[in-house]
Amino acid sequence: MTLSPLAGKVAPQALLTNVPRLVAYYYEKRPDVKDPAQRVAFGTSGHRGTSLDGSFNEAHILAISQAVAEHRAAAGITGPLYMGLDTHALSEPAWLSALEVLVANGVRVRAQPGFFTPTPLVSHAILNHNRAGTGDVADGIVITPSHNPPQDGGFKYNPPSGGPADTDITRAVQNRANELLAGGLQGVQRVPLEEALAALDPFDFVTPYVSELGQVIDLEAIRAAGVRIGVDPLGGSSLSVWEAIRDLHGLNLTIVNERIDPQFAFMAVDKDGKIRMDCSSPYAMAGLLRLRDDFDVAIGNDPDADRHGVVTASGLMNPNHYLAVMIDYLFQHRPGWRAEAGVGKTVVSSALIDRVAAGLGRRLVEVPVGFKYFVEGLLSGSLGFGGEESAGASFLRLDGRAWSTDKDGIIAGLLAAEITARTGQTPSQRFAALTERYGETAYAREDVPANAAQKRVLANLSPEQVTATTLAGDPITAKLTRAPGNGEPIGGLKVTTDAAWFAARPSGTEDVYKIYAESFKGEAHLREVLAEAREVVDAAFRVGGAE
Repeated sequence: MTLSPLAGKVAPQALLTNVPRLVAYYYEKRPDVKDPAQRVAFGTSGHRGTSLDGSFNEAHILAISQAVAEHRAAAGITGPLYMGLDTHALSEPAWLSALEVLVANGVRVRAQPGFFTPTPLVSHAILNHNRAGTGDVADGIVITPSHNPPQDGGFKYNPPSGGPADTDITRAVQNRANELLAGGLQGVQRVPLEEALAALDPFDFVTPYVSELGQVIDLEAIRAAGVRIGVDPLGGSSLSVWEAIRDLHGLNLTIVNERIDPQFAFMAVDKDGKIRMDCSSPYAMAGLLRLRDDFDVAIGNDPDADRHGVVTASGLMNPNHYLAVMIDYLFQHRPGWRAEAGVGKTVVSSALIDRVAAGLGRRLVEVPVGFKYFVEGLLSGSLGFGGEESAGASFLRLDGRAWSTDKDGIIAGLLAAEITARTGQTPSQRFAALTERYGETAYAREDVPANAAQKRVLANLSPEQVTATTLAGDPITAKLTRAPGNGEPIGGLKVTTDAAWFAARPSGTEDVYKIYAESFKGEAHLREVLAEAREVVDAAFRVGGAE
């Protein structure tokens, strides 16, 4: 991908979203149910789209909310539903639409009126409620498209496990929602907004989460060491949480950006010329990077705070690098965790994690892309940590109980401060030590054009269709179409050697497939791996009749 000349620069006026138009389209545009792009589609993180092209409109939210209410009734979920939202322009309209439907269906909705609520706080609230054992289990919804551009909206459902819903739930909700759309929303129950707001059960998400942080992070060590922490919420829902953390726990913490703006006009443009609140991108994080020498550790979050970015004097850490550092530190500094607690990673995360886990003597659980695959392990304590290469992670409390079963960018950021306080080294310095022990890696991701037929072939490959025996000069040790950690389909292919690997997966939203690759032999070898990966996939296309 060619780097945009705007990358790392503050967004110009021409890139800013017309918010009134966006909201007007949310209410006025009717999706065409004959167009697959305008139907409800749950990916790895819920349904996403924009009102401008008919993929995220009021009709979608009314239908999804009714489908969720019906799912709750069928599943016997009678407790409260905890509902959060982020700062995207479409989040509040969607939140209000969902509330009208949920209340009409007799659902007791708990939310924090007048406040944005991040994803990890919703997960934390669900788990706390269900741990109390009152008999009526709770679940939750977060209205968010995560780090996506300002014109996007998103809807995530978290069942009583507290984390992202598994495929069996999302498929049922998706299918029922599309039935309702096709039927002109007949069957959707709804009350007027005033009635819905009157029925809302006000709930303080921030206080319990912030007051319990000492159960998952060594705040005393951070405070005693005087670690200088900078935080940029990137205009997201974590702002009030970071303010409470600073005030309640007395940390040396400075919030460098307090702006909330649905246009995200303050953002630096991402590498492709789009506004994207991606805290793992050095271009989107340009503002915080300019301040890196002012702090020992600086932290960024995306709008719903399920992702983290960690900045030290060395710059913004690669998400894969920081995952490895977190794992190495946590499993040596959490004596309250079970001895058999494993390390969870996705198939496209760094193989350095495999080596770190082996060095720690910990079981590695490698799963497909999607945080939902870590939920049960974190809930039971059989996983101490679950992490994705896209800068999403969560881990257990000090005593081995679940903290959140969804990604939590707040605790991931605070852990960088704890590491600095307790070891006297920044996470970047800790990573350098890991590479000395386990080897230095080169990692890349590329998008390759692919039509619908090619994407279908790639998504349904069998290992036998891959005829190659070597990759970039080394014998192939595995050809995987299912994740070794749980046997679930990875929706593509992963090929490994002792020194490198690549994975190829079709995009669910674009006419491309994504290649992820890594080499322990350097950048030149990585380029060989990427080139041969494209050849392997092209050969599979020929075998599958989709050249």
